[in-house]
Amino acid sequence: MTPITEVEGRRLALSNLEKVLYPATGFTKGEVLHYYATIADVLLPQLRDRPVSFLRYPDGPDGQVFFTKNVPPGTPEWVTAAEVPRSEGPARMVLVQDLPSLMWAANLVTEFHTPQWLIGAPGEADRLVFDLDPGVPASVVECCEVALWLRERLAADGIEAYAKTSGSKGLHLTAAIRPVPSERATEYAKELAVEAERAMPRLVIHRMTRSLRPGKVFVDWSQNAARKTTATPYTLRARPEPTVSAPVTWEEVENCRSPNSLTFLAPDLAPRLQDYGDLLAPLLAPDQAGALP
Repeated sequence: MTPITEVEGRRLALSNLEKVLYPATGFTKGEVLHYYATIADVLLPQLRDRPVSFLRYPDGPDGQVFFTKNVPPGTPEWVTAAEVPRSEGPARMVLVQDLPSLMWAANLVTEFHTPQWLIGAPGEADRLVFDLDPGVPASVVECCEVALWLRERLAADGIEAYAKTSGSKGLHLTAAIRPVPSERATEYAKELAVEAERAMPRLVIHRMTRSLRPGKVFVDWSQNAARKTTATPYTLRARPEPTVSAPVTWEEVENCRSPNSLTFLAPDLAPRLQDYGDLLAPLLAPDQAGALP
């Protein structure tokens, strides 16, 4: 029998709570739901008003993994949805605006992916993002070196960057910016990626060609495009272990010495929040947004 629980007045059917989703650690679906409930205060502000793409893995990372962009069948009527313009025609997508919606989505077993714009202004970027992706044998250690360079370069333009792990093997840099068309944000990000490659030619590549990437850090600037999404801060990832896209301090980035030094699992996040608070809170403060030159 599927247990029914009430979250802020909404009734939810939460299923298969004992199911092991991460065999490497025995992490269950119930623990996934507990993680998202625990982290809701910092995750929800990052999700709110941004249409969500779900990467679902209902049988764990080793099972079927698939993207869901449109409102899934069976979505409760109280979950907010909005029409989102697309080149191929408008789509209806979910907005995770509150704790009941978050727990409903978590019950689907999902990574959360969001664009760099808000639903009130589709295609107007209020975030800038760089996805630093290491090509073997490069690792997060090299990503940190590139991140420090990009941080200084952005600061020179009056833009303050914040770092988080991808939850996979790389690093994400993100910044709050005054809204500009996504095309302009993409153009600016590409300019900086090209600059980084010129400054560190043995370490950085800005082109997507996979044959060029071994041993280098691919600075992916393309996720600023309006149609693209990035793993939302604090989301779990569909990896062998319940890794999290976790915010990190610049001191941690500077001291990164081994490929595993910036890997954080779901149980690590509550203690980190106690120690550091929400490291990405400044992204939510409009008065701290930088202006693209």
